[in-house]
Amino acid sequence: MENKFKVLIVDDHSVVRHGLALVLKRGCDIVSISHADNYEDLTIQLKENQDLLFLDISIPGGKNLKMVEDIRAEYPKLLIMMFSAYAEEHYALRYIHAGANGFLNKYSKDEEILTAVKSVINTGKFISDVVKEKIIQNTLHNLPINPLEKLSSREIEVAELLANGEGTIEISNKLNVQMNTVSTFKSRIFDKLGVNNVIKLVEILKIYKN
Repeated sequence: MENKFKVLIVDDHSVVRHGLALVLKRGCDIVSISHADNYEDLTIQLKENQDLLFLDISIPGGKNLKMVEDIRAEYPKLLIMMFSAYAEEHYALRYIHAGANGFLNKYSKDEEILTAVKSVINTGKFISDVVKEKIIQNTLHNLPINPLEKLSSREIEVAELLANGEGTIEISNKLNVQMNTVSTFKSRIFDKLGVNNVIKLVEILKIYKN
């Protein structure tokens, strides 16, 4: 790829798109920057021979991992940088495995963003220190990329009910188990996934549950 390149920023928040565009314009040699705020617009804009895609995980009409797989299949040479507020340690490896070239947190400093862009353009990938550490830990301890693989079938069932807003009493009645058993399952699920509330549990299920 030449030094000058075309960028497409996809996020449903205008302030994020324009803020990122300003950072890129100041530090990179760019031909053009296009914007999209939903998956339908994204597919239209990609037909304009984009070089680098900044893509938020959650966009209207998008299907998280599936949309990355679909984009990669149709545009094998496109550089895809996931740009998300979600924690890298929970999401980055899964998206890189799906076909993204890198994962960048929205709270990154300007210089970190520019370093990531230069890395993905020059080498075809960007791996942050957080993700590198995650890869090392997964390799050393033989941990799965998908954290849900750590859960038993029953724990998955309870996790989905919790994510759907079911309380301890409702889950106890639905699964025909004691309430203290449900509480035990909930504690195990939170511990295995490294979360401390249902909101974070919902985020993990949304990303990793096929």
